[in-house]
Amino acid sequence: MSNSNIFIHQTACVDDGAVIGAGSRIWHFCHIMSGATLGERCILGQNVFVGAGVSVGNGVKIQNNVSLYKGITVEDDVFLGPSCVLTNVINPRAFIERKDEFRETIIRKGATIGANATILCGTEVGAYAFIGAGAVVTVNVPAYALMKGCPARQSGWMSPQGYSMREIDKNLFECPKTGDRFSLKDPQTLVVL
Repeated sequence: MSNSNIFIHQTACVDDGAVIGAGSRIWHFCHIMSGATLGERCILGQNVFVGAGVSVGNGVKIQNNVSLYKGITVEDDVFLGPSCVLTNVINPRAFIERKDEFRETIIRKGATIGANATILCGTEVGAYAFIGAGAVVTVNVPAYALMKGCPARQSGWMSPQGYSMREIDKNLFECPKTGDRFSLKDPQTLVVL
């Protein structure tokens, strides 16, 4: 563990063998297990759990009551809202050991997972995608997609700055804040112009 400007609250537990990047802040009642990797400038709110083998990128904000289990990868600049849920076994039973059946879940760069949203294991949330509060994601999410509901369905596109993009022409979208434009290459692929 680096010691460069890291803050660890006295009630947090960081196991030997955990890697914590410079400038990260770990708040009340968090537990970071041995073998977990936390990047630079991350903020972990109260009661966050990061399991062995979990990789968290740089600049990630994890709000209160979030658990990241083995098989989960969180890339740079991701926001995980309060009490969102990420699973790692698709068919859990208390009486059956399924540690060899963990499914990988990847949250790509700049994505936002809203409060109380659930991301089922084996899915990928694309870069800068935005998962609405309480949504239940059961399928892969394209980059920049806005997903809402249970099960979650795409209801639009979000800019990297977190604004709902407007369609200005067929297959052409614009961020209302920055004016950046994006083109829909196919139904699942939005590209920056």
